[in-house]
Amino acid sequence: MSSSLDSLLRPFELKSLKMRNRVAMAPMTRTFSPGYVPNDQVVGYYQRRAEGEVGLIITEGTFVGHKAANGYEGVPAIYGDEAMAGWKKVVDAVHAAGGQIIPQLWHVGSVRKPGIGPDKDVPAYSPSGLFKPGKKNGEAMSKADIQDVIRAFAESAKAAKEVGFDGVEIHGAHGYLLDQFFWEGTNQRDDEYGGSIENRARFGIEIVKAVREAVGEDFAIVLRFSQWKQQDYEAKLAHNPEELERFLMPFVEAGVDVFHASTRRFWLPEFEGSDLNLAGWTKKITGKPVISVGSVGLDGDFLNSPEGMGGTANPTGLDELERRMDNDEFDIIAVGRALLQDPNWLVKIREGKEDEIAPFTKAALGSLS
Repeated sequence: MSSSLDSLLRPFELKSLKMRNRVAMAPMTRTFSPGYVPNDQVVGYYQRRAEGEVGLIITEGTFVGHKAANGYEGVPAIYGDEAMAGWKKVVDAVHAAGGQIIPQLWHVGSVRKPGIGPDKDVPAYSPSGLFKPGKKNGEAMSKADIQDVIRAFAESAKAAKEVGFDGVEIHGAHGYLLDQFFWEGTNQRDDEYGGSIENRARFGIEIVKAVREAVGEDFAIVLRFSQWKQQDYEAKLAHNPEELERFLMPFVEAGVDVFHASTRRFWLPEFEGSDLNLAGWTKKITGKPVISVGSVGLDGDFLNSPEGMGGTANPTGLDELERRMDNDEFDIIAVGRALLQDPNWLVKIREGKEDEIAPFTKAALGSLS
């Protein structure tokens, strides 16, 4: 084992997080929870990744207890007795296999379409009733709506702690509700939640504060954010490090312990004049631990395959990842499709059996096993 690989496999501890290594399973949406309740198939799915020695599992998006939070049938809720009993089985199985697990708390905002449950009559809710610039969908949120959603995030975080999760991740990326507030393209409000980048971050900051109050000081809070949106892959929250600092530092003050900087290719520099990726800039600015992500161990990203979304991607070496981790650019690396294809990906990497790792194909998307 090289010293570079040692940097990937060394433990990480912060508050309630006590990871055996620096590898996390990235959150990947699934639709295998009938009635929005995680079942035994879900238990097995996460248990296999924990048995494969992954240090931290970040679950698929789990929708909080707001009437318009969900955007997809078959995804799990993170509220209510039945769903939380299902999650308790997942948590216990992951812990028994030596791993840790946190749920990703999610509200889809204007991505929601008519006819989605649990209440199929509820429209989409978002800061300004926009799915993307110039395209309306659903309703603009009142201040009462905003408070309802903040409360839902806090209540789901508390419920997650009560069933034994090791922290929570707040989903503020990829053009979903929080990101719709962050993004000037979908936030056209003229009150304290719109306008400047600081005002557009206010809703997310208030969620973090409410979650912190609900779970206490020793429970880890992760915030996932991105520049890109599903509505516009070229969108930017911050065009330079100064704007990124204006966005991030209020979240530090609000109580974020770890940032999860979502990119589609972890090796790409974020701003001109520096080799740092988005995670690297986030750590440099905030001083907080940071998770990086984006096509780890594969030669193509999820969205730009020649075969279309989820096309074949071949395994690659980890030299660039090891270099960046050796340089302390970020603290944890989240792995998505490579772990989806092979729950034992990390074990094979550690044992030098890279030639046994199969390419990622669309078939993996069909089973999500």
